[in-house]
Amino acid sequence: MWVDNVEGARIVKLLKLTLAAAILLWAHFCFSLSEEGMNLLTLGKVLKGNATLTGWDADDTSPCTWRGVTCALEISLSSSPSPSPSISLSSPMPLPAPSPSSLSSQYHIIYLNLSGLGLTGTIPRDLCMLRSLKVLNLSMNSLQGFIPSTISNCTSLQALDLSVNKLLGKIPGELGKLQALKYLDLSGNKLSGSIPQEIAQLKSLDYLNLFGNFLNGSIPKELGNCSTLKMIILHGNNLTGNIPESLGNMKKLVSLRLGGNELLGNLPRELSKCEGLEVLELDKNCLKGNIPEELGELRNLRYLNLGQNVFQGRIPPHLANLTKLQTLALHGNSLTGEIPSELGKLGKLEYLYLYGNRLTGNIPWQLSNLSSIINLDLSVNALTGSIPAELGQLQSMQLLQLFQNGLTGEIPAQLGAATQMVKLGLSYNNLSGIIPPQLQSLVCLKRLELVSNNLSGELPPLFDKFISLTSLDVSNNSFRGNIPQHICGNGQLTRLNMGANRLIGQIPGGLKECYSLMYLDLHMNRLSGTIPTELFGSLTSLRFLDLSKNDFTGRIPPQLGKLRKLENLQISGNRLSGQLPKELGNLSCLGYLRASGNALNGNIPVELANCRKLLVLDLSTNMLTGIIPYALFQLYQLDTLNLSSNELKGPIPESISDMTHLLQLDLGKNMFNGTIPASLGHLTRLQYTLSLRHNNLSGVIPYELGCLSYLNYLYLDNNNLDGNIPMSFSNLTSLIILNVSNNRLRGPIPDTQSFKAMDPTNFLGNRGLCGGPLFNECSRTRMFINGSTYEEVPKSSINGMIAGVSIATALSLFVLGCSFAYWSKKRERTIHATDEGIRFGDKLYFPGTLGFSLQEIINATENFSEAYLLGSGASGMVYKAKLPTGETLAIKKLDSYIDHIDADESFKAEIITLGRVIHANIVKLHGFCYHESCNLLLYEYMEQGSLGEHLHKSWHNCALDWEMRYSIAIGAAEGLSYLHHDCKPSIVHRDIKSNNILLDMNLRAHVGDFGLAQLMDVPFSKSMSVIAGSYGYIAPEYAYTMKITSKCDVYSFGVVLLELITGRLPVQSVEQGGDLVTRIKSSVESRKDLTHILDQRLDLQNSLVVAEMLVVLKIALMCTSISPTDRPSMREVVTMLRKARIEEDSKHKIARKVDAFTIEGLDISSIAVQL
Repeated sequence: MWVDNVEGARIVKLLKLTLAAAILLWAHFCFSLSEEGMNLLTLGKVLKGNATLTGWDADDTSPCTWRGVTCALEISLSSSPSPSPSISLSSPMPLPAPSPSSLSSQYHIIYLNLSGLGLTGTIPRDLCMLRSLKVLNLSMNSLQGFIPSTISNCTSLQALDLSVNKLLGKIPGELGKLQALKYLDLSGNKLSGSIPQEIAQLKSLDYLNLFGNFLNGSIPKELGNCSTLKMIILHGNNLTGNIPESLGNMKKLVSLRLGGNELLGNLPRELSKCEGLEVLELDKNCLKGNIPEELGELRNLRYLNLGQNVFQGRIPPHLANLTKLQTLALHGNSLTGEIPSELGKLGKLEYLYLYGNRLTGNIPWQLSNLSSIINLDLSVNALTGSIPAELGQLQSMQLLQLFQNGLTGEIPAQLGAATQMVKLGLSYNNLSGIIPPQLQSLVCLKRLELVSNNLSGELPPLFDKFISLTSLDVSNNSFRGNIPQHICGNGQLTRLNMGANRLIGQIPGGLKECYSLMYLDLHMNRLSGTIPTELFGSLTSLRFLDLSKNDFTGRIPPQLGKLRKLENLQISGNRLSGQLPKELGNLSCLGYLRASGNALNGNIPVELANCRKLLVLDLSTNMLTGIIPYALFQLYQLDTLNLSSNELKGPIPESISDMTHLLQLDLGKNMFNGTIPASLGHLTRLQYTLSLRHNNLSGVIPYELGCLSYLNYLYLDNNNLDGNIPMSFSNLTSLIILNVSNNRLRGPIPDTQSFKAMDPTNFLGNRGLCGGPLFNECSRTRMFINGSTYEEVPKSSINGMIAGVSIATALSLFVLGCSFAYWSKKRERTIHATDEGIRFGDKLYFPGTLGFSLQEIINATENFSEAYLLGSGASGMVYKAKLPTGETLAIKKLDSYIDHIDADESFKAEIITLGRVIHANIVKLHGFCYHESCNLLLYEYMEQGSLGEHLHKSWHNCALDWEMRYSIAIGAAEGLSYLHHDCKPSIVHRDIKSNNILLDMNLRAHVGDFGLAQLMDVPFSKSMSVIAGSYGYIAPEYAYTMKITSKCDVYSFGVVLLELITGRLPVQSVEQGGDLVTRIKSSVESRKDLTHILDQRLDLQNSLVVAEMLVVLKIALMCTSISPTDRPSMREVVTMLRKARIEEDSKHKIARKVDAFTIEGLDISSIAVQL
């Protein structure tokens, strides 16, 4: 019995062990990770930087609870809504995780969402081991490499989102095998190549997004076979060719976005067959021809953007059939004719952008029927007539832009009924009359701009009613009377510009209520009395103050020293007297102090040395006395010092050389004595002017001045200098004028070409100077003065010398006149000849030619074959010519109109003038000739093309870092400044744009096509675009004045600076805020951090880079000020750009500076005052 019990226990124990083993074996198969889970773990290991996937655990029984993973029980997505633009891939409908009691093999991974997890590495090639996967979302990561062709093995895939990564290479054609695919988003990568035709095989596809890549080639016409497609988003690539007509077959198409490419040709009329189309975006291409009237058949269209193309002709009235339309953008084309009155039928229209065309005629009153309109922009056209009073009925209108047209008549009082108005821009028209008092009803108005009209009368006392007004600009009109007492009653005004009017009286005390005021410009009026002292205790936010060119008297108020944020103080051209208040030394932010043309006396206060940020100090034309304070030479940032026309005395201190950033120094017309300090030779940045004229200086001219290699103008005349002109002056290769007249100099003038080209009168009134531009060689001079070499020449001899120069000049002109007459006759004979040899024009002009012939140019370009074409523009075509000498030239071939002989002669005269312009940052014009009815301009060749190509041709492949861009900005500014200030006569470029700034092999900037617009501005010119500039760069005052000034160039250059900073084109799409200038200024006004507008391709993690970019942004906004008088000169722009450089040893301050670059901070807030 005992044995049986033992045997029974042994059997029971064995059964227990067997059962336990069975349970363990069962648990292993039932509770271990499934095959799909193991596959997913394998794929996760391929992805790098995936700390967020740490929850994926091999000890789990199922992957269905892991982050980003959704499972389902053999469920097909066909029974649920397909992934489409209306379904968020990042928020799938949750499916229940399997319970431990069920087998994990029943569940399959159908949805994998790893969006925005910071994943790096490449897309795993074995991704399709998850064979049931229907939705794959890897968007918004940093995945690199190529899209694997093996992704075609995911045959169940219905939605694929790889957007916003760093994927490269071509789109694999194998994607065409994913027959179940409905949603494909590859946007925001670096994909290149063409769009594969195989995508057209995706018969179920309803959403295709390839935005923001580098795709090129044409749009496959086979896409028209995708009858299920609802959305096609291809904008922001480099696509070329025509828009396929086959797209008109896509009956279900809802959205077609092809903007921001290089598409050509006409807009296909077949698109009108896409009956369901709601969004049609084709902006920023090269589409041409007329806008098809068939677009009016797209009755479901809500958004139509054809802006920034080359469309011509009239606006089709048939567009009025688009009764559901909410946005109509036709801006930036070449549309002509009148605005169709039928557009007034678009009752749901909210945004109408017709700016930047050539529209004429009146503004149709029927636009007042646009009851839903929010933004109405008709600016920069040629509209005439009066502003329809009926526009005041538009109760929803927030923006009305009519600036830069030819509108006449008065401002309608009825506009006061548009009570939602936020911005009203009527500048640069021919409006007359008064500002209607009814405008005080515009309680939401923030910006009122009436610049450069013919408005008159007294300014109405209504501005205190504008409770939201932040900017008021009525400059350059004919307003008279007093400034309203309570012009700033609302306390929110930041900018007030009443300059260039006929205002009289005193500055009202009510201005002290403008606590928020940052910009105050009252220049060029007839204001009188004293500058009120009570203002400056309350205007503590003021950055800019211009009271110049008025009739103010009395002393400069010491209370100005309380404006601690003031950066620019202009009080020139008044009748101010007394001493400069020492309290100005408290203005630690001051960058510009101009007090010239007054009656100031006394000494220069030593306290000005505390204004360490001073860039320009102009105290000229006063009655200042005493010596220059030595402390003033501690203004190390100063680049312009003008103390001329005063009564300063004493020697010029040697320590003046401490001001090493000086570009311009004028101490002329004072009573300085002693010698010229040799230390001036250390001011090696002097570029524009060094003037010591009309003083009592004696001694010799220091040899060290020959080190000023950038100097353009040197005035030493009317002193008591003796000795020779130093031979070191031969090194002054940039020198344009040296005036040493009326001294006691003797000896030879340096024998260089630049000295020989100078006016002889600059050397007269000396003893025994010879050579150079004088008509007496040195040996003959010695004989002329009877062997008394270098002795003082009697006055009679001087008179004789002058007479001799005059006679010689007259003889020279006579000979040149005879030669010219002979040349004209010869040309007249040959120009009408048929085949009687080569015409006179078939010669290369300019003295000192590089040693090549016209025939060599023809041979080098194979008679101007397209194979050598570099590009074309409004002024002609440009060819590359590599000559046998090894020299490479860029040949610009201009159309010529030989029937107009006189105009052709004017052309040559202008060309000869331009050929004399030599500067390191200007494209050298080597010569010109007339060949086969064309004028040929011979320029030096720029290896790196244009700045515009580098910035905009390929968004992701721009190689220009901030250091390069900063250098380009400086170089281009210096070249343009040279044209404005140093050429005689000065040259206004008239077409500054990024495509006209060319880069050499070392990426140094050269201003190209300078003076070309002026050459084309002759009676036979047919291209107004050549005269006016390029759209997006044109200064707003041009429409009113129809004149191009140097300040127009400054505006255009400001736009180029904005391109360098933001990387964006000068004219943006409507949803991006319109033109670049407006968008940037709006961002500044929004009082937000400005780093978001900077070019994201740059190293914005470097605080030094960001700080410098924001300083340059500030300069760009000054350049693009609405009023020309608010813009700096190009000489000042160069100065400011050089000061924008933040030295490496200041890095510890950068973080604080960057934090300040918000609108609420100390520095960038001054940008707002320029808006």
